[in-house]
Amino acid sequence: MRLLVFGRTGQVARELARHMPPTVSATFLGREDVDLVQPARCAEAIAAHPCDAVINAAAWTAVDKAETEEAAARLVNGESPAAMARACAARGIPFLHVSTDYVFDGKGDAPFTPDHPTQPLNAYGRGKLAGEIAIRESGARHLILRTSWVVSAHGQNFVKTMLRLGAERAALNVVADQHGAPTPAADIADALIKAAIAIRDGATGGTHHFAGIPDTTWAAFARTIMEMAGLPCTIADIPSSAYPTPAARPQNSRLDCSAFTGDFGIPRPDWRVGLADILQELRA
Repeated sequence: MRLLVFGRTGQVARELARHMPPTVSATFLGREDVDLVQPARCAEAIAAHPCDAVINAAAWTAVDKAETEEAAARLVNGESPAAMARACAARGIPFLHVSTDYVFDGKGDAPFTPDHPTQPLNAYGRGKLAGEIAIRESGARHLILRTSWVVSAHGQNFVKTMLRLGAERAALNVVADQHGAPTPAADIADALIKAAIAIRDGATGGTHHFAGIPDTTWAAFARTIMEMAGLPCTIADIPSSAYPTPAARPQNSRLDCSAFTGDFGIPRPDWRVGLADILQELRA
């Protein structure tokens, strides 16, 4: 199988490169190859490369910055994925796209199912939702995989921030009223590869959820990071109101992933196992 992947240096793209099985070859397009601020170039790249499926692992991920640059964020997260999906439809090949829990409003305490009504709280979520809608309307066989709290040994993420601050300080205040699940990028990469093969072979795609287990809070996650890393830094619980950010965050990011497990046979990964792998890699 031949994959064309948008993204090269992001968390998921880097793990995709590391987890490709011998039966799958992949071409990775970085920003220097195709910039996602140019949707037409994205479509041209798909038309020009021989491939059996396309994975979009590139995105605008600066959530707070999107509040003041919403048009640019929507271009990257909405219009370019739409152009990719239409190009895949024209070629008759599957398109796989990574989306986010931020398409929901975060109300309640029940896990969101894939068909739950969407209502983003911020510009980043609105851009990602626009991409989802356009992909569904493109006519392409597709998989929209919503995930949450992505972490790895690469790039900027919560684990690396906590390790840096935990080594510098004796105590940290961390938000404890936002609930969700960390998801190792390595597990997302594995899920995307397996799903791409299954959809190529006739499996139904659609919109699905994939996140780590068990659900937790940012503060509890931070405590686990400190414990597993052997750092003496203590974590104090605070409400979101004590840590204001330009972009509102959903308080409930729990995702119901049962449909994805049922359709593709891929269970939710234990993020504590993934965290141990990340810490080991960072130590090395």
